[in-house]
Amino acid sequence: MTDASTAGPGPGAGPDGAPAAIALTPILAARWRQRDLDAIRDAAPGARLVTIGFDGHADGPLDDVEVMLRGRFPADQFDRILGRAPALRWVHSATAGVERVLTPASRARHLVITNARGVFSQPIAEYVLMMILAVSRRLPSLLELQAERTWQPLESRELGDVTVGIVGYGSIGSQVAELASAFGCRVIATRRRADEGATGAASGARVLAPDALPELLAESDFVVLAAPLTPDTTGLFGEAAIAALKPGAWVINVARGELVDERALARALRDGRLGGAVLDTFVDEPLPASSPLYELPNVILTPHTSWSSTRVMDRSVDLFCDNLRRYAAGESLLNVVDPSAGY
Repeated sequence: MTDASTAGPGPGAGPDGAPAAIALTPILAARWRQRDLDAIRDAAPGARLVTIGFDGHADGPLDDVEVMLRGRFPADQFDRILGRAPALRWVHSATAGVERVLTPASRARHLVITNARGVFSQPIAEYVLMMILAVSRRLPSLLELQAERTWQPLESRELGDVTVGIVGYGSIGSQVAELASAFGCRVIATRRRADEGATGAASGARVLAPDALPELLAESDFVVLAAPLTPDTTGLFGEAAIAALKPGAWVINVARGELVDERALARALRDGRLGGAVLDTFVDEPLPASSPLYELPNVILTPHTSWSSTRVMDRSVDLFCDNLRRYAAGESLLNVVDPSAGY
């Protein structure tokens, strides 16, 4: 794509620079809503739409497909589709994480990759704040007392006395910081390429460089994992990170399960070194019924649902359509991924 300042006709083989054909895989539901298909057609007039099922079956030829909207599609299935789409130029990931899109095959093709950064930030941030409030106000214990028909008021903690540490200060992390600050929390964060001592403009968060992670862990009552999954972040939260945590801290993972050493986390939770954990993502999903995490009383497990809301599908389609118009106009696309960084 060209720079917006020198925008001209787009690279597409369809009418007025639009793509000749667009491949659509399931993104947030098994079936596409008619209004979404209509919106995509309006954004790329004349483009042929090809839908691809979870099994990789396409309802039309892929040889002239230039653009793919890819959802939760296995990496090996994605690579097989690439082999059948020689004209493919740009892949839009309907997820923020792109570890299953940046495959060796896609890198070798030098495809433009964009992602859904910002689409899920609000619901995930609300999920995080819900859990911080629930733990601080001792909701799990209160529900147990209710089930036991026991009248026992419990002392809780105000959020003005809580420090929230955010690992990964991107669109999700910054939204968490904004909501947490509004409740009076002190917020610190780490992010790639951040200067130590920098301040988050929107939230007043103190943003540190990645090598200051031990400082964040030692000060935080809640540690929120919101970093992308890359070779540098895989296994980030293991024995060393757990040992650096403030005693009694809670960990909230809304990123990827692979960031966490689940065995080390389970041991620390059983030993009482941690206050508890809120886990929405796991290495294996669905989480097997045999997982020891189910047995721990100080763990809240949810089925990778922090992102879900009634608005995310609309935002996801709107972003893709905006980029389709940019593609046809030869303008820079939004949310272009840096393959070397992995996000």
